[in-house]
Amino acid sequence: MSAPEGVLIVDKPAGWTSHDVVARIRRLAGTRRVGHAGTLDPMATGVLVLGVGRGTKLLTFLVGCDKGYAATVRLGASTVTDDAEGEVVSSTSAGHLTRADIEAAVVPLTGAISQVPSAVSAIKVDGRRAYARVRAGEDVQLPARPVCVERFDVVDVRPVRPADGVGGGHDVPDLSDAVDVDIEVDVSSGTYVRALARDLGAALGVGGHLVALRRTRVGSFDVREAQGLDALATTSAARTVAGEGGIPLLTLAEAARRTLPTREVTQEEARALGYGQPLASSGPRTDAVAALTPEGRLLAILDQTHVRARTRVVFPAEGS
Repeated sequence: MSAPEGVLIVDKPAGWTSHDVVARIRRLAGTRRVGHAGTLDPMATGVLVLGVGRGTKLLTFLVGCDKGYAATVRLGASTVTDDAEGEVVSSTSAGHLTRADIEAAVVPLTGAISQVPSAVSAIKVDGRRAYARVRAGEDVQLPARPVCVERFDVVDVRPVRPADGVGGGHDVPDLSDAVDVDIEVDVSSGTYVRALARDLGAALGVGGHLVALRRTRVGSFDVREAQGLDALATTSAARTVAGEGGIPLLTLAEAARRTLPTREVTQEEARALGYGQPLASSGPRTDAVAALTPEGRLLAILDQTHVRARTRVVFPAEGS
């Protein structure tokens, strides 16, 4: 039986790291060649795109996809991590805020903006992750960078219930003065939703942090097609018994078609690429074009920004 290869859309459960999910899929797929196209924090749930086998070669082209999230922002308290995992550093009454106030504050945070990433992000500072420096007690100041918030919708606004608590196990003096705001956002790669929560609270003068986060989309991959780990284990076992190859995966060609512009190559062009020969650029003039054979198999990822197409990644036919 050939080694598994393709792309898998997982619905990551809360409390799991992205590496935990990768380790589980390695066991289910029976291969160590598993990677992900962008982490999710342990508290977050939702779409985690994995590459299996040669599918890992596609991950480079998936990392930069735009993303969609559903989240809950708590107004009335700021935390050291900008989310519910961190200790509360300040609290201010937010009970006076109306939905109109919040929607007005969202407007400047929409579109092309300059965002300061959370200090506990995975961005490296002099070779060390920012979050590691924060945990070591350092004061980390990250520079702002351009991001795009394509959509920032306020879905619901409600008082915080006493049972909800506040980040880090620390309660604000009066929970009736804190407000939870459910939001939905579509953002460019590199945008931090926890930073949006922080900045929304700052704009309203009451502080804010993230208490729930669910990634609903990565590029064209939607949470409605994502599979939970328990369901994947059951399906994988049933498919193995039936001789259908274990874990169900999107093919390389299907994943590439849904992520990149495509170019249909002729048999002659496919042979030339197989021999490492260059092709004249044809079709989309971008640096990542999926070259597909007449049979619909993914053959290569091409850079077509010049007259001659440059091969970035090749996917030879099995046995070749």
